[in-house]
Amino acid sequence: MRSMPIKLENVGIAVRDIDATIAFFTDLGLTVTGRDTISGDWADTAVGLDGNHAKIAVLKTPDGHGQIELFEYLHPDAIETEPTLPNEIGMHRIAFSVDNIETALERAAKHGCYPLRGVATYQDVYKLTYLRGPSGILVMLAQDLTKG
Repeated sequence: MRSMPIKLENVGIAVRDIDATIAFFTDLGLTVTGRDTISGDWADTAVGLDGNHAKIAVLKTPDGHGQIELFEYLHPDAIETEPTLPNEIGMHRIAFSVDNIETALERAAKHGCYPLRGVATYQDVYKLTYLRGPSGILVMLAQDLTKG
């Protein structure tokens, strides 16, 4: 059986406030590549929601390989959930490598986003932390200590 070519396009995240979430991710270094408001039969069919109406934004990492798509639902109403815990089954977290974890954490703090516990060092290879981003999104930041 031949393998089918497959490529990860993006990770989609539903958020309470798209503008605040864009501000958080652009401060970390991502760039907005597009914004729109979507609705109509095609959107209902694709997502499986009647009356699907949402503001969307696509952001990419500076290397151009990673993308996230943010959704702020206008209809149906967004459903509040408890923030995901690191050990819960399901969509877990989004991870980014950064050149300087302290600088990234300073930028995150401007948005009221702080590490869950602190910054850890893994075998002198990575400094890493999980933090709670806008809308309770779990974000992992990692600095590769082997790159000088």
